Amino acid sequence: MNTHDLGYTRFFSHSRMVQDLLDGFIQETWVTELDFSTLEKVNPVYISDDFRKRISDLVWKVKWQGLDQWLYIYLILEPQSTVDAIMALRTDLYTKLLYQDLWQSRQIAVGQKFPPVVPIVLYNGKNRWTAPLDMADLVGLYPPGLEIYRPHMRYLLIDEHRYLEGDLKTMQNVVAALFRLEKSRTLEDVRQVVHELDSWMKGPQLKELRRTFAHWLGQILLPRLAKHRMIIPHSLPEINDLQELHTMLAETVDEWTRDWEQKGLEKGRRKAARKREFISCFAFSSVIFPNCLPGSNRRFVLPIRMFWIHG
Repeated sequence: MNTHDLGYTRFFSHSRMVQDLLDGFIQETWVTELDFSTLEKVNPVYISDDFRKRISDLVWKVKWQGLDQWLYIYLILEPQSTVDAIMALRTDLYTKLLYQDLWQSRQIAVGQKFPPVVPIVLYNGKNRWTAPLDMADLVGLYPPGLEIYRPHMRYLLIDEHRYLEGDLKTMQNVVAALFRLEKSRTLEDVRQVVHELDSWMKGPQLKELRRTFAHWLGQILLPRLAKHRMIIPHSLPEINDLQELHTMLAETVDEWTRDWEQKGLEKGRRKAARKREFISCFAFSSVIFPNCLPGSNRRFVLPIRMFWIHG
């Protein structure tokens, strides 16, 4: 699992991230019936048939308002950077492995029904997601009378790149802020989002999430942006809080602005000096040697002018 995947896994280990993901990005009525104060992270231990444990996905459970019944949220957070054609099959498999774990750990008694599970795939690839959302769409046509045996399992897709910057900016939502940071192209873009996060996320219950954002920005996002030719400080100190990070970014942006202005002035001076040099050289060539030019001066001076313009 790479550092980007680890970053997302750490983010969505915070209940506020899960709440804002459901509340802000799933426009379905059942979300309004959840009691987010009951959000609880589950640590399932299950092994697939190839003996590989799924460690990059997260499972949460939340109760319905006024009911002592759980809904399980299965977050697939690799995150997918390419379209997986059989994602419906995978989510079907993971859901059944979760049910198996609930049964083997005796959280489901004989005669008791399994709780509902909602699989959610978070996708941040640039290509349009084209894979079927339902397991049934991966299966060919059944003969008449056998349709009832067609397997069904659907997942929810959250595609980061579907959301426009303008829409994300209107949301006071930590997941929307994460998506905006992922889309950042300049240091000022990053600084603006960090400033907003710092103003939203108050209170001791969000201290660890603030630290997660600060670590992710300093250790993953800013170095990644540097690879795409965005200038960042040569050595980033270890920063443990958003306010600290915002101060550093603001100072850096101001410093670079002054540096760019100074470089602009110097560039202007050099350009003016080259222009003066050109004029003096041209005057020298046309005044000192006017009688030495064979033939027509006008026909011969023209290439001299072109030489200095292109030189």
